[in-house]
This record gives sequence, structure tokens and C-alpha cells, in this order.
Amino acid sequence: MEEPWDFEFLSRIADGCLSFLSEFVEDWLANDMRVSIFKILLSWLIFSLLAIHFAWKVYGNTVNDMYYRQGSGQNGGTSDITTGLGRCRGNTAGEPFKSHRD
Repeated sequence: MEEPWDFEFLSRIADGCLSFLSEFVEDWLANDMRVSIFKILLSWLIFSLLAIHFAWKVYGNTVNDMYYRQGSGQNGGTSDITTGLGRCRGNTAGEPFKSHRD
């Protein structure tokens, strides 16, 4: 039978999380160059994600409709029968089709 998780293990995890958060807050409040760079990059990431989300809300249906294939057939709008494949240019109606062996 499995032993239930003991409280010591959970208290270690909680202490680790609290120490990480306290260090993070101390670093966040410090006027350090790496913290400033982190804040700039974090704000750029959040701004970019918000811009992508807004653009997708505005133009998402248009982009989706451009790539949505309408109609019937194997590939949406294309027909199942391919016409003209295998013919060489310049063939007349009386000549047989040329293959890659000719």
C-alpha cells in the first residue's frame, strides 16, 4: 500500500516556494540592471501577446476564410480528375501520349 504524503515533504515544497517568491520580490524591487532588462523583456512579451490576441480577434475570421477550402472534391475546391497531366506540349489530337520512356 502506498504511504500518504507526509507533511514534511509538503512543508519543504511550501518553504521552497516562499523563499523563491521572497527572493524574486527583493530582486524586483532592487534597482539592478538585470531586473530592469527583465522588466523590459517581460513587458515586451506581454505587449506582443496582447497585440497578437487583438489582431486575431479582428482579422482571425478573414485569415481563416482565406485558407478554408470550399466545395467538393479530394482537396476541397479541386476536382478528383486531373486533366492534361502526362501530355507533352505541342501534341496534336492524332498523336499518342508520350511517356517518360519515349
